[in-house]
Amino acid sequence: MAQKNTYFENEIIYNKVDIHQFGRIMKYILPFKKLFFLIFGLMLGTAVVSMIPPVLLKRIINSTVYSKDTRELILLIAGMVVLAGIEIGVTYVQQVLMGKLGHNIIADIRTDVFYHLQELAFDYFDSKPNGKIVVRVTEYVNELANFFTNTVVQLLVYLVKIFVVLFFMLALSPTLTLVVLAAVIPMMAAVFGLRLLLKPMFSRLRAYNSNRTAFCVESIMGEKIIKNCNRGDTNRHILMDIHGICARQWYSIFRVNQLNQPSIEVFWSLGSLAMFGVALASILNGGTAIDAGTVVAFTSYMGIFSGPIAQIAMIVQQLAQITSDLEQVFDTIDAPVEIADKEGAEELKDVQGVVDLNDITFAYEEGQNILEHVDLHVKPGETIALVGPTGAGKTTIINMLTRFYDVQEGSVCIDGHDVRDVTLSSLRKEVGVLMQDPFMFKGTVLENIRYGRLDATDEECIAAAKKIHADLCIDKLSDGYAHQLDERGAGLSAGEKQMISFARIILKNPSVIILDEATSSIDTETEAIIKEALDIITKDRTTFVVAHRLSTIRNADRILFIANKGIAEEGNHQQLMEKKGLYYKLSMGI
Repeated sequence: MAQKNTYFENEIIYNKVDIHQFGRIMKYILPFKKLFFLIFGLMLGTAVVSMIPPVLLKRIINSTVYSKDTRELILLIAGMVVLAGIEIGVTYVQQVLMGKLGHNIIADIRTDVFYHLQELAFDYFDSKPNGKIVVRVTEYVNELANFFTNTVVQLLVYLVKIFVVLFFMLALSPTLTLVVLAAVIPMMAAVFGLRLLLKPMFSRLRAYNSNRTAFCVESIMGEKIIKNCNRGDTNRHILMDIHGICARQWYSIFRVNQLNQPSIEVFWSLGSLAMFGVALASILNGGTAIDAGTVVAFTSYMGIFSGPIAQIAMIVQQLAQITSDLEQVFDTIDAPVEIADKEGAEELKDVQGVVDLNDITFAYEEGQNILEHVDLHVKPGETIALVGPTGAGKTTIINMLTRFYDVQEGSVCIDGHDVRDVTLSSLRKEVGVLMQDPFMFKGTVLENIRYGRLDATDEECIAAAKKIHADLCIDKLSDGYAHQLDERGAGLSAGEKQMISFARIILKNPSVIILDEATSSIDTETEAIIKEALDIITKDRTTFVVAHRLSTIRNADRILFIANKGIAEEGNHQQLMEKKGLYYKLSMGI
């Protein structure tokens, strides 16, 4: 089972993202390679265009000014203006296209993360707070979106400009170019050194931020209890403590990050001084390779060169943050899907309702078995009631029927088919579960009823509701079946939500029905209303009922008292009462 985690424990990412793993990003770029190469071509074109004005400037200084050729001067200046306009226009187009490319890339990443979460077993969600999962698919992906739609385009533009301007600088003066590079190389070494220092710091910041989000989400979900228990001030102090850790880590990163700009300025200033010194010495010594026009043009190229170099240095620092985001996102994408269709899995069809638990053993955490060597054989149409103390394993048994979890030993079979050998979709189509706390989705009542069978007509949905008399409460809503439900069904009573969820399970029409304390939150009057519908639905269908209300299970064919990691008692209500054992004591409140 997965390692447990809470909001005060830092997540550990075992698969670190390095330069080799950045190849994974390429699989998201390849589907849009035509757009990528179009953008790259535009970048290369704008970079070349930006190199021409310094050449024209050199001609103006070395030739046109001395010859006093006004016509040539006007043409050269006009050419520079036109080139500047072309560069601005093409740059705008390439940025728009890069924004589109970045959006497509991040949409695929976001889809992969979300879809993979749908495939993960419940064990993954048990292992960490909801907030730590939410922050991965929201904040971290949003930061990646900003990087791919904004920073990547800048990085590519800067890299193209650097290579193009280096070509022109070398063509203009190899000597001065080498002098500049002699300063740039150690400068970039210092920048990458800072990046290596920042990377683990950002990883720790991500862990601290994840803790903070987890605590905030938990507090929002438990707001009623917080208010009722007067925990507001206490929780505020807890949040301040967690935020203080985040703030201190951020400030440590900020201090290191501020070394970036001084490092760049120092090395660049030294390189500029060296370049001017070499140029001046050459001119004073009467050299012909370097003249005033060359120095002015080269200085222009240096200006073009310095901007991308400084920006790339800043992006290198951002990569320390981005790689920590990628680690979190890829950690989710790479989480193993432990419950999935095996190769050659068959469809579960024409289910009669024979259920067998063959010598099963199960543990949520290694070494702490909930059930050990349990055998249970259920005939088609039987109603099996599960009772016993909290945590004994009642819900665990039904979780294995639906393959929410898999057994460690033994097998769970339906009609002789091991549930691990059939497709999940066909299994869950034939096994319907109604939980104690029914979940309502944002949407209409009709959409919530149809949630498990999208091909159902409105008439079928309404008929399912009427079958259990859910229409009695639905008709009272302002828009009836078209009534828009708020998140989690806010505004509905527990009984109303349960009635709608009953209609959902009736519409689904499974062969095996599981009622996990499904009537525990319904008042006695409402329970009486749905009892008739439950009798109709469970007739001739294999049914498992988990309930604390013994009144709901008196007529069960068999009642299993789950305790001590197995079935402690078994029989019908009358047999177990006569036995005067654990079930008798539970019934009598002893």
